Amino acid sequence: MDKAELTQFIKSEALRLGFDICGTAKAEAVPDDVIRLYNQWIAQEYHGTMQYLQRNCEKRFDPTLLVEGCKSIVVVALNYYPSHPVEGMASYAIGNDYHKIVKDKLYTLLNNINAVHPVKGRAFCDSAPVLERHWAVKAGIGWIGNNRQLIIPHKGSYFFLGELMIDAELEYDEPFTANHCGKCRKCIDNCPTGALSDDGFDARKCLSYLTIEYRGELPENIGKKMENRFYGCDCCLKACPHNRFSTPNNTPEFKPSDELLKMDVSKWQNLTREQYDTLFAKSAVERCGYEQLMRNISAIKEEE
Repeated sequence: MDKAELTQFIKSEALRLGFDICGTAKAEAVPDDVIRLYNQWIAQEYHGTMQYLQRNCEKRFDPTLLVEGCKSIVVVALNYYPSHPVEGMASYAIGNDYHKIVKDKLYTLLNNINAVHPVKGRAFCDSAPVLERHWAVKAGIGWIGNNRQLIIPHKGSYFFLGELMIDAELEYDEPFTANHCGKCRKCIDNCPTGALSDDGFDARKCLSYLTIEYRGELPENIGKKMENRFYGCDCCLKACPHNRFSTPNNTPEFKPSDELLKMDVSKWQNLTREQYDTLFAKSAVERCGYEQLMRNISAIKEEE
């Protein structure tokens, strides 16, 4: 296969496997301004206790150091917008663990590529030092909005991103250069804690960070800002006008279980470890842990 044929095969196969969009970018070091802004964000300590964001930056800024021989990055997006939201939980977490689902699809894609053209590569989904949104922009998929999420034109931002880094050259998409946020501030104005601002994104204030990543005691009176949200926060997504284009996903693994849909306030407040293990056996919520989830639920209960 020549570059054009291989690129077309990869994109067609990605869509056949269930991905909603696929783009390609040349693997190369990121621009100096991207490095400067990232390092500035770290220096301001906006990343909070997420120390892993400080590590392996040489690989984060140059994918050819992360994957030996890497020449191309195939970027995919997979819709997770729910048909049946679960009150209190961020939409991305109500189904099975997206890391595994996206990576499994990407490795299937890699195997299918090898059936027609030998390549070597590795798949990633929020699981390595990869600037995912940067590469999605470079692959022409969308732009980074004021909510710091990738926004896909006429599709919105309820999407998981994944990357397949391979040692073959491809035809590359034109980077997405437009920004359709304009003067809109709805995500900023609707952020309950002020984590989003004109100055940037301070993860230390973000409810997603506080309820999932942060292991210490929650800030005083945070329960009022959490309202009913005990795992993650979708406020900036719900406020974004571009998400009016969102449609329910058709990935069976992302559907919430019947048991999860039956949960109510009383059941959450009295959740046992055994029930937690059953509800979230295949879920990304395992990252939080039972004790931390109950910490979050207790913070809400104290404000009732």
